[in-house]
Amino acid sequence: MLLGDTTGLYEGDLRRLTKVIRAVITFFGLLLLAVIAFAGWSANQTATDRERTLLENALNQSIANVLDGQKSVAWWDDAVLKITDESIDLEFTDANFGIFLTETYGHDEVYILDGQDKPIYAYTDAQRTEPGIFEKRRGDVSPVINEARLSKISNLKERPDEFGQAQTNYRILAGAVQRARWAGHIISVAGRPAVVTAITIVPNVDMSVLTGTPKLLVSVIYIDENFVSKIARSLLLSRLTLTPEPVHASGVLSQPFIGDDNVQLGYLSWVGRRPGHVLITIILPLVACGVFATGFLSNNMFRRLRRASDELTQREAKARHASRHDALSGLPNRQHMVDEVEARLSAADLGVRGLRAIAAYVDIDRFKDINDTLGHEAGDKLIKSVAKRLTARLRSDDFLARFGGDEFAVLCLSTDPEADQLLAQRIASAFEEPFALDGQILQVTASVGISMAPEHGRSADELLRHADIALYEAKNLGRNRAVSFSAEMAQQVETRRSIEVDLRTAIEREELAVHYQPIISCRTGAIVGAEALLRWNHPTRGPISPGTFIPIAETSGLMASLGTWMIERAMRDAKQWPQLEIAVNLSPVQFSQTDLEAVLRRLTAEHGVAPKRFVLEITEGVLLEATEHTKSVLNAIQAMGFRTALDDFGTGYSSLAYLCNFKFDKIKIDRSFVTNVSNALTSRTIVQSVVSLGRGLGMQIVAEGVETEYEALMMSHFGCTELQGYYFSKPVEASQLGPLIEQFEPRHMAPIGEPAMLPSPESATA
Repeated sequence: MLLGDTTGLYEGDLRRLTKVIRAVITFFGLLLLAVIAFAGWSANQTATDRERTLLENALNQSIANVLDGQKSVAWWDDAVLKITDESIDLEFTDANFGIFLTETYGHDEVYILDGQDKPIYAYTDAQRTEPGIFEKRRGDVSPVINEARLSKISNLKERPDEFGQAQTNYRILAGAVQRARWAGHIISVAGRPAVVTAITIVPNVDMSVLTGTPKLLVSVIYIDENFVSKIARSLLLSRLTLTPEPVHASGVLSQPFIGDDNVQLGYLSWVGRRPGHVLITIILPLVACGVFATGFLSNNMFRRLRRASDELTQREAKARHASRHDALSGLPNRQHMVDEVEARLSAADLGVRGLRAIAAYVDIDRFKDINDTLGHEAGDKLIKSVAKRLTARLRSDDFLARFGGDEFAVLCLSTDPEADQLLAQRIASAFEEPFALDGQILQVTASVGISMAPEHGRSADELLRHADIALYEAKNLGRNRAVSFSAEMAQQVETRRSIEVDLRTAIEREELAVHYQPIISCRTGAIVGAEALLRWNHPTRGPISPGTFIPIAETSGLMASLGTWMIERAMRDAKQWPQLEIAVNLSPVQFSQTDLEAVLRRLTAEHGVAPKRFVLEITEGVLLEATEHTKSVLNAIQAMGFRTALDDFGTGYSSLAYLCNFKFDKIKIDRSFVTNVSNALTSRTIVQSVVSLGRGLGMQIVAEGVETEYEALMMSHFGCTELQGYYFSKPVEASQLGPLIEQFEPRHMAPIGEPAMLPSPESATA
């Protein structure tokens, strides 16, 4: 899966996660509010139900209390004996029934009925009245009388027998309890709510005194304000009242007061206890505010998280783009290119129907020169311009990347058998027109290395590595060309790597050798110096030319240690020939090392040699890339007493300005001019010009590569001061140089100004 897809999934997951969290917070917030509200409501409801139950129990207990008062006089042997069908002791009855029950227990009306339920006694309005007054009440109280007599079915609502349950513990009254009957209800009497009770009059001791059907005591107690107040005090109910209409006030509970005869007697109202009031009125609003604040804060937090996530996603996208693209050109970078090559090679069915993948490395020639002469800003502009041109020249499905520095890479898929050549042509066309940089017109070229899959490998590593090898070959062949990879190139690279490994080992084990080639004075014809030359006799490959292993040492980072070793060896050997001047080559890589001056000071001190005996030869490559560091090191070397020589003058990018800007002690004319001096007028002219200029600037002129007498005479005739070459001697080991000096016979050189005495090239060679 691609990284972008992964980020998209991550962002989608984050969105879903925030939605889920919001839903969870909302759900639990509402649930908490609902729980608190329900808890408050439930507490209030429970309290209300409990108060209603207590009130109902209080009414039941009130009925039991009325019956209990009746029992105190109805269950009595004297009551049975004093109240008979034949006669009734009114004084006794008034004292123990009428007055006692009304005064002591607050009965409003007291009636006594005989065995046939005919009234025989009545006590109302605090006085004895005619028994017939009972007939006004019979219609209202008859259901209670019927229930007490158990002779007729009562249609009254059944109530718990609180009075009867309290009589089970009596022993003395056990007989009375068994014989007695009772009933009590709350009903409407004359339109007023009342407690109506009825109980039979039975003996409490001598059951034999009871004959026939027992008399029945009936009491009526009207439920008035005083009655309700007693209940309120017993239940601790605040402001319990009985009203015709419901009371509408805050905190007041009103419920219909229904009698046992299903007649609504009014409304019982009281101020109910509300334990959930605090939850509902205080805690619930506070929690609601907290839930709202939590929701608000979490919503803000989620918005910020979302913004932060979006910003992070954007930064990640930018970071991913930056990690896979070059900041300067905007093109994909090396890693992106490698991934793209792997993806295309995996997806493409290479080899089928001629499909091939072509990879090309493009390197701008001499880009460093442009940076050094015009500045890095101009170099950056050139990179951008090259990127635009390559993008415009390539096909839409070609993949272009910048590998860093001045190197680009192109990947394309094609079935055309000449696709590699066509790609090379498209790349070359991008460099046909000059580039305009900071007001200057530059003609820029490029070297191209090409490899193809499946011929040159089926993996990204193989394809790109082989393109890089082909690019290296293109540069070795002179730049400004396209080269396709071949197996021979890979073999050369492998050989270079093998030589590099062996060279590192040879340096560590000091398996290299230094040979010396004599330098002859044109004035005396004697040996006046020698040039130290590295030699390497490989144990398996045999002698390896310095032209082969020196460039490898320079590119592999071995040149600094190799050069230091060679200078130290030359100083040690130089002690054998105190009369000779020793020349040692300095590589451009060696010259750029920061501690070269310190190394030279240390070696001269350790070996006790005079710096003036040594000539440090510097190639034009050092001057071509001259910087302030280069100039300061060159001046420091000369200040230490070392002599300097400009080596291989006349090749590469030789400039006469070097001779003016840098003070050298010697100039070494390249062997190519010495070889051509016999048959090329141009070479003779160049040599004469260099000699004249160098001598005029006070420099000695050394002609190297002298192989014939004619060349020696001509170089001497042109004004060279010293000669070096196989004509005099090949490079020899240090142990052979001493005998060579002793046996060497000085050669006479024709003085300047006698050209007629010069032999012809043929006779000189003969």
